[in-house]
Amino acid sequence: MNFTSVNPYTQKKIKAYPALSASALDRKLKQADRAFIDWSALSLENRLTYFRKIAAYLRREKQPLGELITAEMGKTLKEAIAEVEKCAVGCDYYIENAPKFLADLTIKTEAQRSFVTYEPLGTVLAVMPWNFPFWQVFRFAVPSLLAGNVGVLKHAANVSGCSLAMEEIFRACDVPEGVFQSLLIESKTVDTVLRDPRVKAVTLTGSEKAGASVASIAGNQIKKSVLELGGSDALIVLADADLEKAARVAVQSRMQNAGQSCIAAKRFIVEKSVKKEFTDRVLQHIQAIQQGDPRLESTTMGPVARLDLADAIERQCAETVRQGARMLHGGQRDGCNVQPILLDNVKPGMTAFDEETFGPLAVIVEAKDERDAIKLANQSNYGLGSALWTRDLDRADRLARQIQAGSVFVNSLMRSDPRVPFGGVKLSGFGRELSEVGMKEFLNIKTVWME
Repeated sequence: MNFTSVNPYTQKKIKAYPALSASALDRKLKQADRAFIDWSALSLENRLTYFRKIAAYLRREKQPLGELITAEMGKTLKEAIAEVEKCAVGCDYYIENAPKFLADLTIKTEAQRSFVTYEPLGTVLAVMPWNFPFWQVFRFAVPSLLAGNVGVLKHAANVSGCSLAMEEIFRACDVPEGVFQSLLIESKTVDTVLRDPRVKAVTLTGSEKAGASVASIAGNQIKKSVLELGGSDALIVLADADLEKAARVAVQSRMQNAGQSCIAAKRFIVEKSVKKEFTDRVLQHIQAIQQGDPRLESTTMGPVARLDLADAIERQCAETVRQGARMLHGGQRDGCNVQPILLDNVKPGMTAFDEETFGPLAVIVEAKDERDAIKLANQSNYGLGSALWTRDLDRADRLARQIQAGSVFVNSLMRSDPRVPFGGVKLSGFGRELSEVGMKEFLNIKTVWME
């Protein structure tokens, strides 16, 4: 069994990578188990030293690492380099804040001394997707490993080169063998790894189907799991919004990474009185997108990552038009190069409203008023991110609390940021990544009571 990387822009084969044999997989899990003993015993300051090296390495090697990302999954080189830089920023954040996050918490009780301490669990399995092949991994690995856990990564098959490159980064920065390892295994082998007693927890970013499968196994094995799954994020535009800024950011959110982001704005829900003006502005920004070779500075949107993903967007678009939506832009396709699509007159019950769309497809949904806009936003099985555009921040405060999502960005681009928790509700998953909250997901929060 080989995993083959294919350049989505050219459709040329990059490289084939052999899958791990059962015996090789067992050796890696054994190595992780042994590494945990020494790694967890290291002082936090010693672990921080390794991550300072990693942050420096990422910044020094951002160009070749970005080129690898672009070759394997097609995002523009500008976006790929920015992704590597974001990983370094994530390292910086936890280097600065881990000592505070992991410090014992004294609790005042009648005991002579009572406190909470935070201890690592062991080997954490990460099942990660291809759309942000470095950032998805680093946002798990940095807090988890700094806290004393070790990690094994099952990455998406089409970014196997990125997976092995990250393992090499840890090796090049002298991190002890076994602390971070890449597992080139088939998806069906995840079951075997997760059931292994040497693996103590799992984090998955991916589809709801994959999440349900992993969560059921983790539950059966009574192992902690964190799931970051799909999204059909609403971007609500009220009549008093800055329409030009809202339109520009909406298109940026939807079309960056060729629309392949869980937290992208996917349903533009707009008050009726400003819908035409907002739609016209969105259309202008979409028409300004420059498609082409993702390595070129002039290109602002690359291809989607695989042919099956292009097929899915094509199907969702065609179904939604048949259901009564109106196509304002797009519809052309050449292999993985999909022209940005804008659909108007989209309503609940239509494919592009109800399903997660993972590609350059944006939809306009009309709302009668703010109450209707909130109702439409919440009329989804997903609840990852959301955005709300209004000049009235008191109104925004009130409405943001009514949106069923893991985050609400008011007058701002929806995104993940190391400083704030990231995750969702409903079919978008459970648990949180990033911030202090994310760092403590895979820790034993232990109470100590001394009389």
